[in-house]
Amino acid sequence: MKVFRTTWCNIRRSPYQAFAAVFVMTLTFLFISFFTFLLFGSSKAISYFESRPQVTAFFRQEVKQEDIDSLKDNLMTTNKIADIKFVSKQDALKIYTEQNKDDPLLLELVTADILPASLEISTIKIADLSEINNMLSGSPLVSEVVFQKDVVSVLTSWTNALRGIGLGLIITLSLVSVFIMVIIIGIKIAQKKQDIEIMRLIGAGGWYIRWPIVFEGIFYGVVGAILGFGIASGALWYATPFLSSFLKGIPIFPIPVIFLLGLLGFEILIAMILGIFSSLVAVLRYLK
Repeated sequence: MKVFRTTWCNIRRSPYQAFAAVFVMTLTFLFISFFTFLLFGSSKAISYFESRPQVTAFFRQEVKQEDIDSLKDNLMTTNKIADIKFVSKQDALKIYTEQNKDDPLLLELVTADILPASLEISTIKIADLSEINNMLSGSPLVSEVVFQKDVVSVLTSWTNALRGIGLGLIITLSLVSVFIMVIIIGIKIAQKKQDIEIMRLIGAGGWYIRWPIVFEGIFYGVVGAILGFGIASGALWYATPFLSSFLKGIPIFPIPVIFLLGLLGFEILIAMILGIFSSLVAVLRYLK
């Protein structure tokens, strides 16, 4: 308990330095939280598009049902298909009728006989779409293949780029945070050098002197992590109605509470590690 009291006294005696340390840690974990939310949302978006029909193959009018079934079996043997749905001429007419229910003239001009049957296909991995598209395009049964290659490629590329850039920025911010924390804690050690010398003269051990400094670093890290996570979560909560409207149809929100709690716990753990590391570096550098 005495260690905690000493730590708290050290923090209270230099509030501006404590504020600077907490501020820089808050900025770091604010970015980490926003980055994690972006990754979560992009992963959910990719999962959504993976579950949707990504390739649609329209059959020629003269194709028989047994030929379509044979093609379905061939596709399933690739072990790359997540879902495959056959849309008959009648089903296509129902879809067309629903889409054009407000235009009776268009409904009169179209019958089931002139609409093609089709297969709606989803793959387990987006990377497998091109192969499935090539298989269908080369089939004599298929008259047309609709493959939203550009949309899928851009989404995947954007997510991969986001991961790389975000990871680099997180590492950079963490190093900057450690550097600033080392300087702040080092200044505080220098200010208390006379007190530390007196403690040594009366027989205080090395770790008796170091522990309050280590706990001070942990305090800065944990408070910064909680504040950064809280600000990011508050901003996300405030923006959720707009984002839900903008991403209509993509089930990203609400973000599960378990995920948020897990992220908070992970950030607190990282904050403790950064705080301990910064404190020990400062101790080794300034307390000899």
